[in-house]
Amino acid sequence: MSVELAKEVLGIEVDGIIAVRDRLGPEFEQAVTMIMGCPSRLVITGIGKSGLIGQKISATLNSTGTASFFLHPVEAMHGDLGMVSPADVLLAISYSGETSELNGLLASLRSRVTRIIAMTGNPASTLAGFADVVLNVQVPREACPLGLAPTSSTTAALALGDALAVALLQRKQFRAEDFRRLHPGGSLGERLKVAVTEVMLAGDKVPRVEETASLAQAIQELNAKNLGAVLIVDSSRRLMGIVTDGDLRRLVLQERDFSSLALARVMTPEPISIGPELMAADALSIMQRHEVTVLPVVDAGRILRGILHLHDLLGKGEFRFLI
Repeated sequence: MSVELAKEVLGIEVDGIIAVRDRLGPEFEQAVTMIMGCPSRLVITGIGKSGLIGQKISATLNSTGTASFFLHPVEAMHGDLGMVSPADVLLAISYSGETSELNGLLASLRSRVTRIIAMTGNPASTLAGFADVVLNVQVPREACPLGLAPTSSTTAALALGDALAVALLQRKQFRAEDFRRLHPGGSLGERLKVAVTEVMLAGDKVPRVEETASLAQAIQELNAKNLGAVLIVDSSRRLMGIVTDGDLRRLVLQERDFSSLALARVMTPEPISIGPELMAADALSIMQRHEVTVLPVVDAGRILRGILHLHDLLGKGEFRFLI
């Protein structure tokens, strides 16, 4: 019963986001252009649940290169109006558009900011009348069966705020390096800024055998290093292939007598690898894309430098990522 209800709630919220998406038009582009042209900051305001959504939108914008701050309507009327400069752009959020505290603030702010963007579910509201641009977040219905608690409407506003942040991010050509600079202490920032060489295994810790080795020797090395794979190199340590636990399991099923098989028949030649100059985030992306858990680290000449295991990114050992 609860699972079915949860699915119904999520379906209603999805319908709300789709309704907002399908209604988007030139006003969204106008809002993005307005914020891009702002020489100061984006001030975001709202009260109650809309205020909480506004705080999250502000946090997302700040972390993706758009300077903003949240202004509580009541605190603003008791002195915090001094935080607003004439060069600011204001984003006001209210689903009904008739929140007295917010509209009272806008009446005071109308002459203090260059532009006002309204995010509301009522384009004919008082809030919309104050605004230069109106972003319509009207949803078919709330997920709350009483129709009282903001549910679908706040989800839609949050999603539209994310859409604004991403559109501005692309306009500003915001890069991973910029994100890293703004997140020096965050777990995601840590993951992005660490070089592959800082987390890879090197030297005797790398499971490897030369291509002239027997399959039995390769299996012995695989067991000894316990990384789920052994790398095959030539006499110059150039990477030739890889043999994984999975390869051996398949081999057992396919071959009755495999003890005399050459490594060349068992290994995967020219395996997916990564360069030592890349970042740990690049390694994680490659692993996810190719559904692998180990990556050989090779230089431009494919000379083996080390090996990187998924555990080295996600927390095993001294280095830890908190994802």
